[in-house]
Amino acid sequence: MTEATLQALDGLRDLSLVKWYVIPLLAIVFYIYVKEIKLAKQTGNWNAVLAGVTIFGVDFFNETWNGWVMHLSQRSAFWTTPGDTALRTMVGWNIEIMFMFALLGIVYYHTLSESTKEKILGIPEKWFWAAVYSAFCVFVECFLNIGGHLVWEYSFWNLSFQGVWLIFLIGYFHFFCAAIWIITRKTMKAKIKLIVLFYSVPIAMNVLAFGFLGWNY
Repeated sequence: MTEATLQALDGLRDLSLVKWYVIPLLAIVFYIYVKEIKLAKQTGNWNAVLAGVTIFGVDFFNETWNGWVMHLSQRSAFWTTPGDTALRTMVGWNIEIMFMFALLGIVYYHTLSESTKEKILGIPEKWFWAAVYSAFCVFVECFLNIGGHLVWEYSFWNLSFQGVWLIFLIGYFHFFCAAIWIITRKTMKAKIKLIVLFYSVPIAMNVLAFGFLGWNY
């Protein structure tokens, strides 16, 4: 295993390493969701909440298959987060990243206008902002990689032109595609079914890996 992988595994899900700043961050996330739920009850529009839950769920799936790559390769995941954190939850995931992705869908949804036909530069705004936010996330991730906080091991997943496009598409853009899929469904039943699907897959993968196979990632 790479040095970054061994560092990421060290202290993995060790609650004795939790830092106090997790508490106010958790309170901020709770506050935003409570406000959004209150507004949704008043308006009947749950899309902001559902977009938030959706992007977090797809990130959960991303981090799960990334952990599978680490275990099956016995070398490294596509990305690892070996640096300092309040709590490392998987080899490529930590509590700070989780809080960010819990809010990203809400931020994305509130960037959109009320019109379903709005376009920016000739592109439907949902897809325009999906591309913009994905590009911004990749931009931030590149700086995290340069700083050694987010480690990439494989030659196809790096700062090269090909690697950046792969990170854009697989690392972020499909998150927003899933959110668009959810918020454009006509009924709440259809939206809930999709969200259940998004969460069922990584939950099943983790139950299999941790509960039956004894893996650790």
